Amino acid sequence: MAGIKVCDVSKSLDQVFTLSNISLNVNCHEFAVILGPSGCGKSTLLNIISGLIEPDQGRIEIGSEDWTGRTGRISYMQQKDLLLPSLNVLDNVCIPLLLKGIGKRQAHITARACLKDFGLEGFEKYYPRQLSGGMRQRAALLRTYLFTSDIMLMDEPFAGLDAITRRKMQMWLKDLCKTYRPSVLFVTHDINEALFLADSIYVFSPRPAQVSLYIKGPFSSGAQNEELKRDILAMLEADEHKTGFNHF
Repeated sequence: MAGIKVCDVSKSLDQVFTLSNISLNVNCHEFAVILGPSGCGKSTLLNIISGLIEPDQGRIEIGSEDWTGRTGRISYMQQKDLLLPSLNVLDNVCIPLLLKGIGKRQAHITARACLKDFGLEGFEKYYPRQLSGGMRQRAALLRTYLFTSDIMLMDEPFAGLDAITRRKMQMWLKDLCKTYRPSVLFVTHDINEALFLADSIYVFSPRPAQVSLYIKGPFSSGAQNEELKRDILAMLEADEHKTGFNHF
């Protein structure tokens, strides 16, 4: 088990200054959330952490090892489920195991052992077109988990779901993380989602993103949360006035 350390990361994309000296930590077994306005660079940071792109400056550490610009260590669940329509649920979730060289029979055994906890038992032979949005996201999360179980990046995975399904998925994910205890870095621009899921929250400013506020949980569901929401909104509004950026 390991955590993530982001050290003074900056990045420009297509001559647009996107990230400015971002530093944050995700401790072992922690559920950390990045909260910020749309377009501020949250997804860009996840791409850097996963090794898909390199920062202009700074580094990414996993455990005590430098993983800057290297892939294959961290699971990454993006907004779209990216399930292959020609494969059933079981074969879709087994893809990372097959890519690691595990035989199909053993991959199926490994995946089947997780189906119940991920709410997919009885759906292993279904195809993506036969699943609801929530079920597709459950399959995508299991596939992510089977790639690397101890560290996961999640980029607004529930953004495309209706409000009721989204809330159910948030509750399910929270319970799942209590059981499996991965280290998670979760991106959202929904304050309620952040407060419900997080052990800690990093609030990003508009582009170029900086850490405007760091809040350490645990978070309650009462008056304290309402006060925190007001503080976060006040911070974001202050940042918008400074930059003229208003896309929250």
